[in-house]
Amino acid sequence: MASFKKYRVGSKFKLSQVDPGDTAFCEGDEAAQREEVDAMAVELDELQNLLHAEGRRKVLLVLQGMDTSGKDGTVRWVFSRTSPLGVRVAAFKAPTEEERARDYLWRCHAVVPRNGEIAVWNRSHYEDVLVPVVEGWIDKAEAKRRYAQINDFERLLTETGTVIVKCMLHIDKDEQRERLQARIDTPGKQWKFSMGDLEVRTKWSAYQRAYDNALSATSTEHAPWYVIPANSKRHRNLMIAQLLMKTLRQMKLKAPPPDPALKGMIVK
Repeated sequence: MASFKKYRVGSKFKLSQVDPGDTAFCEGDEAAQREEVDAMAVELDELQNLLHAEGRRKVLLVLQGMDTSGKDGTVRWVFSRTSPLGVRVAAFKAPTEEERARDYLWRCHAVVPRNGEIAVWNRSHYEDVLVPVVEGWIDKAEAKRRYAQINDFERLLTETGTVIVKCMLHIDKDEQRERLQARIDTPGKQWKFSMGDLEVRTKWSAYQRAYDNALSATSTEHAPWYVIPANSKRHRNLMIAQLLMKTLRQMKLKAPPPDPALKGMIVK
């Protein structure tokens, strides 16, 4: 199995250091890779059951990435066998008027995972140190303050029983072009396309720089970032499934001890 070490973000990180076409976590042919994803999805379901049974800790999976990087696809495949009772997905769109009237972390704190639950954030609080930076709505000083606030917010979560897994789904500009074109050319996928996607695409370099700064400033010991090469959808799914499985195994989850009162009980 490949190592996650080279994909963990450090203090002087640049996205250009990671090849989005890397497939280090793919082994065997396509059929073998699909079988592996399915097998890991089954084990993730078993681990989630233990997390739920234990009932005192929780997991937060944060998915960030440029448009078409595969956040929806990750949820669909990695959690394909997991009970919907134990996994909750929150998608972060542009803030509503109600949300803009409060601090930018308010809407995030409202959907943190409960005990025994895995929460998946499709985009997240990191939108508030990406879009405003690229659009010039906040200056460097405000961005720096927000990085510190996010680190404090995530420390609060980890110190109260949440294990955080943060994944940046990394694709290149050519791969995004192909995926956007496929949405345009396929009637059944056109609903996924927005003209705004093309406007954001013109700011590709600015977003790459914003990601460099945000990831470097907020990859901490308690909540590190991992860059997931995502040009290959199967590689993306395999790597995130393995990272999540590794995280849950390290938690050493255990079901509650048997209830002595139930010993010898016969149901009639």
